[in-house]
Amino acid sequence: MAAVTTGILDLARFAATPLVRQPFDHLVVPGFIAAAALPGLNADFPAIAKGGSYPTEALKYGGAFAALVEEIESDAMRRAFAAKFDIDLEGRPVMITVRGHTRAKDGRIHTDSKSKLLTALIYFNDDWNAEGGRLRLLRSSSDLEDYAAEVPPDKGTLLAFRCTENAWHGHKPFVGPRRTIQINWMTSDAVKQREIARHSFSARVKSLFGARA
Repeated sequence: MAAVTTGILDLARFAATPLVRQPFDHLVVPGFIAAAALPGLNADFPAIAKGGSYPTEALKYGGAFAALVEEIESDAMRRAFAAKFDIDLEGRPVMITVRGHTRAKDGRIHTDSKSKLLTALIYFNDDWNAEGGRLRLLRSSSDLEDYAAEVPPDKGTLLAFRCTENAWHGHKPFVGPRRTIQINWMTSDAVKQREIARHSFSARVKSLFGARA
């Protein structure tokens, strides 16, 4: 079945974007979020005043953002990503976390955990002029300057990649507002629930103690 453009997500644009194989499977899709939808999404974006990742289950947000979450969790989204990465996602749970601020310590070179099959990042910022905060897809674990792609976190851009042992990524330091949704298809529901519990506990600690760590 051909991918279609939904009310918010442009799955047709996603389907038409070739998968890049080096240094690991990835693609970048500018305009994955329809431009007309961005003002409403930003208005309804969760109010996050601190650093760290927050599961959607632990956040409050408006109707436009709720509609986006529903589309992300849809069968159409799952089928589109399964086809693009040639991976069976049937029965694989999806976890959605949200960031509102980036801290000085964020962006260090890393790979995502083995419990994650695919990672997708959607950015909700205006034109990004800062040098820091631009995610780089790296050829090694040791050199932030040796990158295959650099993605400014703006205007509904999507970055998606397969989680592998060599899927190194990071960015130069940036401190300040940087709105991002992270989407992960997980290996199992038990792993998803454990990750949600961990993120939710961290969110409660930040709320109680005002931590920015």
